[in-house]
Amino acid sequence: MSASRNRSGRRLLGLSWAHLLNDGAANYLPGVLPAVLVALHLPVSTAGALIAALTMGQALQPVTGWLADRLGGRSLVVGGLLLSSLGGALLGFAGSTWLLVLLLLLIGVGNACFHPQALAGVRTIVEGRQGLVTSAFLVGGELGRGLWPTVASLVVSGPGLRWLWLVGLPGLLTVPVLWRVAPNLEPRPRTGQRIRWARHTRPMVVLVGYQCVRAFTIYVLVTFIPILWHLGGGSLVQGASIISTMVTVGVVGNLWGGHLTDRFGRLPMLVTSGVASAVLIVPVILLGGVWVWVFAAVLGVALFLTASTTILIGQDTFPENRSMGSGIALGLANGVGAFLVLLVGLWVGNDNITVVFWAVAALTLASALLALALPVSLRGHTHPSGRAAATQADDSAAD
Repeated sequence: MSASRNRSGRRLLGLSWAHLLNDGAANYLPGVLPAVLVALHLPVSTAGALIAALTMGQALQPVTGWLADRLGGRSLVVGGLLLSSLGGALLGFAGSTWLLVLLLLLIGVGNACFHPQALAGVRTIVEGRQGLVTSAFLVGGELGRGLWPTVASLVVSGPGLRWLWLVGLPGLLTVPVLWRVAPNLEPRPRTGQRIRWARHTRPMVVLVGYQCVRAFTIYVLVTFIPILWHLGGGSLVQGASIISTMVTVGVVGNLWGGHLTDRFGRLPMLVTSGVASAVLIVPVILLGGVWVWVFAAVLGVALFLTASTTILIGQDTFPENRSMGSGIALGLANGVGAFLVLLVGLWVGNDNITVVFWAVAALTLASALLALALPVSLRGHTHPSGRAAATQADDSAAD
């Protein structure tokens, strides 16, 4: 029993490490975005388009999740890390806007391949307390997204843009390790249970709507906070460190949220996250000095309080295809959020950038109300077996 638990712990640690490197290579761009805009002689209005190119590939996650369940194995999660790391390593060599966009799209596809199969694998590693276990895996990704922008900004401020290959190198070296530690999943037979789209439409719409607002909020913050700071005369590293603080300290919200979800249910976490995030955005954009980092840290906790909660809801909304459910909860919503950032980026300029933050705060507050439309069966606790009450109710109804 002890040996099996140790093996499961090593696998979870290995997947979390790979998640850190994948999400780090795939999300460091905001930390160096002001320098990229200057190097390619691009206006601030193109910032949203670049972030959209980086993140819209995540909308493919429902498709890659469906493929992950059909194919089984571990090839998608390993291939995803390879593509994300390779694209991240080559960004510094992009001498034109079109080459930069092509590499950003490559990273997005890699990200879409990595997450659904990785999340489905995590669910098979440890039995019980699925909220906490999923949170532990997600911590790796949040640390990567949090630390890598500052690491990349230090590289750019030192040796220069062309040395960004150092940021993607750890992921490339970890690819063979991931092949050994990632679970070899069983493929889902084509003759398996059909997806009940009619039954799942309402919770899917509510979940995607909530997650779209959350993703849009995060993308706006990580894209425009460094630019806002740069326009105010701050350094590249300082601007990157604000979003690094927000995302890295968000790990606390992730772990705490997973534990509280297991204990108190899902709806309280969804509402608390929406209200608290909306309130905390305001001081982050208005205050100066050390208080910016303090409120950015607390905002990160609030934003990531529902990271594991929404993924579990997605998986339990689609018990017939959990990888696809993860892809819808994480990837589809992120893709839509990225598209919204693209639209905002086309409008924003040096003189109206703060208006975007006020609009995002209002939307985030509205998402707390949207969470109340979630079906009662999906609002509660996750059972020790890892299956939500909704899944059990659906299975009973099917019988």
